[in-house]
Amino acid sequence: MGKKADGKVLAQNKKASHDYFIEDTYEAGLVLTGTEIKSLRNGRANIGDAFATIRNGEIQIHNMHISPFEQGNRANPDDPTRTRKLLMHKEQIHKLLGLSKRDGFTIVPLKIYVRNGYAKLLIGLGKGKKEYDKRDTAAKRDAQRDIQRVLRDKQKIAR
Repeated sequence: MGKKADGKVLAQNKKASHDYFIEDTYEAGLVLTGTEIKSLRNGRANIGDAFATIRNGEIQIHNMHISPFEQGNRANPDDPTRTRKLLMHKEQIHKLLGLSKRDGFTIVPLKIYVRNGYAKLLIGLGKGKKEYDKRDTAAKRDAQRDIQRVLRDKQKIAR
């Protein structure tokens, strides 16, 4: 069910892959008001501290910061970190609710992008990493980098 972001990436949560094992990804639409889409298109968003919750059959994102648009008017929202509603199919929300109730799983925003003129949020179902998992991931990444470096050097010598 995982969908990839194929539009222009406006904001990305790089710490999510460091702090969580991302099991599955879902695409959700964002409900924006006023000039928030203009600020998003200018890259004035931050989802580093954001998290999603499901209440009353609706999924909402908290602590997503969208800066006010500079040339905005009174349609600018007052609170840049207000709670925003996400648009998803009811079946997907129920599936996410069931999966997020399991031990250690949470709904993590991964990136914001624009597809066909609409702002989309890629959310992932993440399981929290322990400290030793983070060290293990870093060690694997370093080993892979060393292997690639050796292979690249051998190819240079062979030419």
